Amino acid sequence: MFDSLSRIKMKGDGIIWMVFFFLCIISVLEVYSASSALTYKAGSYWKPVAYHTFLLIFGVGFMIVTMNIKCKYFKIVTPFALLFSFLMLVVVLIVGQSTNGAQRWIEVFGIQFQPSELAKGAVILAEAQILSAMQTVDGADRRACKYILGVSVPFLLLIAIENLSTAALLLFTVMLLMFIGRVRNRQLGKLLGFLALMAVFAFSMVMLVGKDEAKDAMQEDRKELTEQMEGKKKEKNFVDKIFHRADTWKARIDKFLDSKELSPQDIDLDKDAQVAHANIAIASSNIVGKGPGNSVERDFLSQAFSDFIYAIIIEEMGIWGAFGVCLLYIILLFRTATIANRCANAFPALLVMGIALLLVTQAMFNMAVAVGLAPVTGQPLPLVSKGGTSTIVNCVYIGVILSVSYTAKKKEELAENASKI
Repeated sequence: MFDSLSRIKMKGDGIIWMVFFFLCIISVLEVYSASSALTYKAGSYWKPVAYHTFLLIFGVGFMIVTMNIKCKYFKIVTPFALLFSFLMLVVVLIVGQSTNGAQRWIEVFGIQFQPSELAKGAVILAEAQILSAMQTVDGADRRACKYILGVSVPFLLLIAIENLSTAALLLFTVMLLMFIGRVRNRQLGKLLGFLALMAVFAFSMVMLVGKDEAKDAMQEDRKELTEQMEGKKKEKNFVDKIFHRADTWKARIDKFLDSKELSPQDIDLDKDAQVAHANIAIASSNIVGKGPGNSVERDFLSQAFSDFIYAIIIEEMGIWGAFGVCLLYIILLFRTATIANRCANAFPALLVMGIALLLVTQAMFNMAVAVGLAPVTGQPLPLVSKGGTSTIVNCVYIGVILSVSYTAKKKEELAENASKI
């Protein structure tokens, strides 16, 4: 089946096209179903899904353009992508729009632009180029690890200030790509040890600086009331500015680590609305699902069309629909690995593997959050959730994979040419 699909007369790999097509169909159907809150605000059934469909079509246009770019030209784009992404990450920290307490967006022509989405691709481009240029018979040159960290760390720090989960997923992808790129195990071991220490330090700082609003609500209310009565203005120090998201992080960690089992009547639907209604959506699916468009919890989940769309998919399509969506991402990863294995040069192989890992690790993490296996974050489901920048950028990522599958030199071609000589 897969071999026959790969022979389809279109540019790029047929299986990647198939996965992309099915994810887009699921996206349009589920965003239409899960956007009841947006429908109510817009006063139109079709406006939210029409806007999302327009973004998908717009993204497909970018994908087709990217697909027709030869993979060797992606190297030329790398320094410009790094510089532009870095500047945008700085700008968003200064003048970016704040949504749900996170300053991650810049609005361009009515579309919310999220610089971290571009920064992820730029970092992967740079890492693939460094690893490919420094390959030796025994693996990557020892200096490759230092160069990769020198490029990645500034971006990771800038992203982490407002979006810790995105920075963590990007770091995880960078580490996986270093392993695939044959960075020496000893260097990776030292780096993992250092990262473990940093993770403990960051966790300690979040738990120390952050305040769980649910636990400290009364104390905070009294403090704010006192400050208002005395006319005092609280000024944030440097630590507060850096860890201004610590309250949210700590609250999410506390909720996730709280292993106490509650009976349904003891659950606070106001305090734990997202997790509670996601669990209700999954539990009420009755394995087979309620059918497309028949979700009930979409009216109660605040981000049903984005962060928790997988819970709505389970509610409507049942366990088989959930398994099917997960399978599409797994096929995407393994098919990309096949494409990478056929590449004669290291750069395109590492580039497509990095992009596939970016998409699939984010997808798996989103699914884990929806089913309660990970703390709540703001990670959308790639190519399925309603989005602006993320939808378009993810389409560009697919375009890069298709470009490599079509234009990169193949090992088979080199072997044939060698046999003719």
